Amino acid sequence: MSIPRERGDLTPLTLPTDDDGWRAWLVERCDDQLDRGRRLVDELRGSSDAADAADVLQRWNLVTLALANAMSASSVMSNVLPSESLRTQAEVAMQEARKLATDLTLDADLHAIFADLDVTGLDDDARRVLDRTLRDFRRAGVDRSDDERERLRELAERETLVGQEFAKNIRDDVRRVRLDPGQLDGLPDDYRAGHPVGADGRVEVTTDYPDVIPLLTFAHDREARHTMMLAFNNRAWPLNDGLLRELLELRAEHAALLGYASWPDYDAEVKMIGSGHAIENFIDEVTAAAASSGERDRGRLLARLQRDHPDAVTIDRVDSTYYAEVVRREEYDVDAHTVRTYFDFDRVRQGLLDVTGRLFGLTYRPLPDAPRWHDDVTAYDVELDEALLGRIYLDLHPREGKFKHAAQFTITPGVNGHQLPEGVLACNFPRGLMEHRDVVTLFHEFGHLIHHVVAGQQDWARFSGVATEWDFVEAPSQLLEHWAWDADVLATFAVNAEGAPIPADLVARMRAANDFGKGYLARTQMFYAAVSYYVHRADLGEVTDLTAYVAQLQAAYDLFPFVDGTHFHTSFGHLEGYTSGYYTYMWSLVIAKDLFSAFDPDDLFEPVTAQRYRDRVLAPGGRRDAADLVQDILGRPYTIDAWTRWLNT
Repeated sequence: MSIPRERGDLTPLTLPTDDDGWRAWLVERCDDQLDRGRRLVDELRGSSDAADAADVLQRWNLVTLALANAMSASSVMSNVLPSESLRTQAEVAMQEARKLATDLTLDADLHAIFADLDVTGLDDDARRVLDRTLRDFRRAGVDRSDDERERLRELAERETLVGQEFAKNIRDDVRRVRLDPGQLDGLPDDYRAGHPVGADGRVEVTTDYPDVIPLLTFAHDREARHTMMLAFNNRAWPLNDGLLRELLELRAEHAALLGYASWPDYDAEVKMIGSGHAIENFIDEVTAAAASSGERDRGRLLARLQRDHPDAVTIDRVDSTYYAEVVRREEYDVDAHTVRTYFDFDRVRQGLLDVTGRLFGLTYRPLPDAPRWHDDVTAYDVELDEALLGRIYLDLHPREGKFKHAAQFTITPGVNGHQLPEGVLACNFPRGLMEHRDVVTLFHEFGHLIHHVVAGQQDWARFSGVATEWDFVEAPSQLLEHWAWDADVLATFAVNAEGAPIPADLVARMRAANDFGKGYLARTQMFYAAVSYYVHRADLGEVTDLTAYVAQLQAAYDLFPFVDGTHFHTSFGHLEGYTSGYYTYMWSLVIAKDLFSAFDPDDLFEPVTAQRYRDRVLAPGGRRDAADLVQDILGRPYTIDAWTRWLNT
């Protein structure tokens, strides 16, 4: 991968150090960038060279970059800044950025400039930019009547507001459960030490991930698990019930005005899958494929539950995670309490950098004095062959008001000659010992960050970073998870308090234990995908109770029953971002399993394949279709075969 020489004098952004600085920074990165975009559009309209396709597209590239800067800064900072007033400022900035984007793509005169361009002489990248730009105009509704365009503008603005409120309610609703100390029996000593007994003789746990996941996994007390399950799956209830209904109604009207049969048809048009009907078929295909192994392993869970509770006739989510851990401990000789002693957070974070640096030829330069928004955040410059590629920030622990899941956010997209790519990993991991599943999640999310930086060496803002079809973006991250399951890789950083590396035979047992339940977990994923898809297809005049509708979908797709008293859909944050496309995770996994076949499983540090993958799949960003990227490294079109073998093994 070559680094353009003109990037040599580019430097990362300098972040503020206090609230006043952040207020000014948000104005500069959001309001000022939007003003710049408006000026550039005015210049484009008035340019005497507007008939020259290359010139028009270069001008539009600068508009795209200005919009991307405003959207990126507002999105990430609304999710990570400690100050609520600053997060609100960022949310307002995002509203303005999306409003401008909508206004531009509904502008018939602006559209005419692009539609009339003579493409003779344009290279492939420029033609692709023009293609995608014209598609944006069409999908915005530029060809609709004046009244319809005005309504589409209103819908887009309201969708932004409602979506932001939906996400904010999940982010802000941290629920607290008070338990008797004995109800923490089974949990690790460091967890219990981190939850001291209060003056009332009880301990407090929250619905943040470092609290809830260990409790559901290890707590012997079923009442404690049930109480936590209710609290976790009732976040943002009841506020988000009405907001989700409104959001679904807005999207349905939006799609109908544009001539689509449903929102999923509109949403899927620009993805690999192509249509809403194909989503439905894919969900059903995976549901059928996972039935046999899923029902088998669910039966094993139920049998183990019945040894403790002979009267049990079914098993639900209150018990499934706990008894899956029991089965793995008893039948596979994998004790998660022992496993976690090898995964100290600080060592894991450094190990992640060492592994991915070695794999992809990258160097991470720590920046202990770099300004950042919280003391928990660590910053690094990313280099390749001593050339600066970009900068990353790792924000990995929970705090009040912060994004509650795990994701990569863009600060700046990288564009040659203009700016370096910068990104943030926002997660919610514990500060001490980590569960191995957290290690896998960290590798997964870091895969997005690598993709953003490596693919941030573009001439066109449109193609910068993770700019592939949205149902491919998870594949590179799911591929990287394999390195978190390899004994030789883990031995480079996973050591216990005595300094002994994790034994290879333990890793082998962990891998065997991890295969347990993959069928019923795939079915659960299809339940989530079905919720994402079918709530966007539902006749909301007939579906008067979203909770009951989601429970029906769970009965049809999941292998575990609905837990009475829960309202999963109100805290299902992917309904805001992924909308009808949660199937993406399984679709991408199918591709990731095939991609892994290009690597030598006995030598995951083999450099030739890793660097070919870096250069041919990650580096192009959005310059090529995802299917072509995969074919380039596999030498053939991707297939479902590797995923099917994995599922049935």
